[in-house]
Amino acid sequence: MRNIKQIHQPHYAPIRDLVTYGVIPTRTLDYLDPFLFLNHHGYQVYPKNNQGLPFGPHPHRGMETVTFILDGDIKHQDSTGHTSVMKAGGVQWMTAGKGLIHAETSSEEFMKEGGALEILQLWINLPASHKMMEPQYKGLDKEDIPTISKEGVVVQVLSGSVEGVQGPFESVTGVTFTTVSCSAGYSWSMDIPEEDTIFFYIVRGNIRLNDRLIEKRNLVEFDYQEGKLSFDAIEDSYILLGHCKPLDEPVVSQGPFVMNTEEEIYQAYSDYQRGLFGRWNF
Repeated sequence: MRNIKQIHQPHYAPIRDLVTYGVIPTRTLDYLDPFLFLNHHGYQVYPKNNQGLPFGPHPHRGMETVTFILDGDIKHQDSTGHTSVMKAGGVQWMTAGKGLIHAETSSEEFMKEGGALEILQLWINLPASHKMMEPQYKGLDKEDIPTISKEGVVVQVLSGSVEGVQGPFESVTGVTFTTVSCSAGYSWSMDIPEEDTIFFYIVRGNIRLNDRLIEKRNLVEFDYQEGKLSFDAIEDSYILLGHCKPLDEPVVSQGPFVMNTEEEIYQAYSDYQRGLFGRWNF
């Protein structure tokens, strides 16, 4: 079994009226190369006639965002012309590359009718060789994402290949990423290369991992070693589980930009101010 190095608890950091837990970074962890950032929004119930998600137009460069919609919806718009509304079970994968402007708000329907909301966003670093690639975006509904279904377990395969199932999202960094829905009393296991960084975050439920009981809203950091990753669900649980070889490159981040040097950060701000991230036409 893969040894647990440390278990990290998020900090509570609400954004306006949006319940938010900052999972990465925290006071105990800067990042898990190449996984840089995770915000867990919700769970909460919005009333009718609400203002929705507060993430209006803002830029990004040098990284990717992966957004998981568990409840509610999210309306995506960006300066390359993409627009979509993803609902529960859907996933968005956006590669910022050389730079774009995007907004993540709620649909008109959600703002009018309200309802449950729980959304997570993960940032994945791009290697230096791809930080200035063309921006890309892909959003898929639940029914368009392939799954592995076994008794008590449903695994969405987002990127990479798991048990012969190929994910529909193409990862520049070679990330294999899944979501695991595991009913109480059932288990899931994966073979992961010993050189890979593991990303393992318990969104919902309680699990038993390496004879340790771990509750929801905990990020598990593992040692680099041979061994299978396996867990048992004590309650109905939902896990974000991914892995990738670390990039082992300098990480310099400021605001919405993730680059390799301070000079590249300054250049990103300059390029954004000069209008090189595209026009906002919404």
